[in-house]
Amino acid sequence: MDERRTVKVSKYLSKHLRHEPGRIGITLDDNGWVGVETLLGAAARHGFAITRAELDHVVAANDKRRFTVDGDRIRANQGHTVTVDLDLPPAEPPAYLYHGTVARVLDGIRAEGLRPMARHHVHLSPDRETATRVGARRGRPLVLTVDAGAMHRAGHVFRVSANGVWLADAVPPEFLLLRE
Repeated sequence: MDERRTVKVSKYLSKHLRHEPGRIGITLDDNGWVGVETLLGAAARHGFAITRAELDHVVAANDKRRFTVDGDRIRANQGHTVTVDLDLPPAEPPAYLYHGTVARVLDGIRAEGLRPMARHHVHLSPDRETATRVGARRGRPLVLTVDAGAMHRAGHVFRVSANGVWLADAVPPEFLLLRE
């Protein structure tokens, strides 16, 4: 499978498993799962045929591990704008986590902290390198350090998705370590 097709299939899966399942007539269960054959059939009916081999390749080859296949089901690991309960247990985070963003939104972050915006959770990275890549998708990256240990001690709940992305409902500004 060539790289362009891999990217195209990955974007298609992200769109329909995270944001618009109804657009192709699929329904995610409460935990975000849908049958693989249901997904492949719906994609084909909507003019974007995907083979099972292509699907398996995209799931295995995706460096961000965006998707999980469990037997005959598939789901996106996080990033949903549709309501799903990923059924992730609370987890104790490392002392620090990181968030990649861009400088143009820093004033709002200083005032309000990190908010999930259209998603259900704020996404945090376990290392600066990953956060840098995340921020670079929107421009020149800016990496923020989150005092996750202090947040956790203050009662904030963290969860970690199947691909290692840490999730929080929000990050209040007092837990952001910002250089002045």
